[in-house]
Amino acid sequence: MIDAVVTRNDADSLEAVIRHDLARGDAMAGTVVPILRHLLANDDSSLFGDEIIARVRGMTTDVASQLLDNLKSEGEGVERFEHDPAELASLGDTIIANSAFLTHVHGLALEWQLTERLQARIGLDPVLPPLLQALIAARDESIATIAMNFLTAQARFCQAQRRMRLPLSELPGDLLHAAIVAMRTIAEASSDSEAKARAAEQRIRGSFDESRTRLGLVSRLVSGMGGGAIAALSASHAGVATFLTALAMGAGQDRDAVALSTNESQCIRLALSLRCAGVKPAAIEEQFVLLHPEATLPEGFGSLGPDRAAAILSFGNYYPGE
Repeated sequence: MIDAVVTRNDADSLEAVIRHDLARGDAMAGTVVPILRHLLANDDSSLFGDEIIARVRGMTTDVASQLLDNLKSEGEGVERFEHDPAELASLGDTIIANSAFLTHVHGLALEWQLTERLQARIGLDPVLPPLLQALIAARDESIATIAMNFLTAQARFCQAQRRMRLPLSELPGDLLHAAIVAMRTIAEASSDSEAKARAAEQRIRGSFDESRTRLGLVSRLVSGMGGGAIAALSASHAGVATFLTALAMGAGQDRDAVALSTNESQCIRLALSLRCAGVKPAAIEEQFVLLHPEATLPEGFGSLGPDRAAAILSFGNYYPGE
């Protein structure tokens, strides 16, 4: 339970406990990327589990394969090629040298893991959760249109995750740029390859529209809800994808960091983010019953207001690692 009655001394003690737990969780978060990179390089999944490592590796390899397809294609269209495993591995290593990229694909893997878990546990539709159904039927045509487009994008995401793939067209703009830089890096060996790299870059950028990506659409959807976006802060109502985006926007946090906060080692960051976003203590408790039924929050957490939660979060030291 979340206790809301505390004295001033209790409040000071509560914040000390929360800061301690947050620092411990953030220290663990800071090791994620270097450990992931090591496990990917050494084909070891003992610390993260086979599913997460396989999915991160699959998405990274798929991105590398698409880049090589573009590099080797002629004209406007993109052909599919069989690539030398060593060439794929080399480009993949260059891609995951970018910590932000590795953090992102790890966040997507965690998002899908939670999506499957809630589908199995409560029957939550991974494509059409209750909130999205309501938004598709909204009187506001602009919201309904975005909701329909997001539905289509979410269906594609689910299909891609089952295949452990990640389309270039679904990357955030800065990470697409990083992937292109990685492609150009391996193309520096010859002037001919450099020319092909320029053509490939133009082809990739020419077909990219970040506002039409799944994450772009769900961000527009949550923004368009205005004050009603509080409804998106329930994973069982909004679905995992919309929940993560709404929480990131409401708490002023990075979405990939929010995805990581759904891990059991990051419970205090998740609770603080929910409170910072304006979720009431009773509703936070409901989310924990759903996501972490065995977790307990510090006594008196319910007395913490959104402003104090935001202040404590601002002292956190979450970083993706190097």
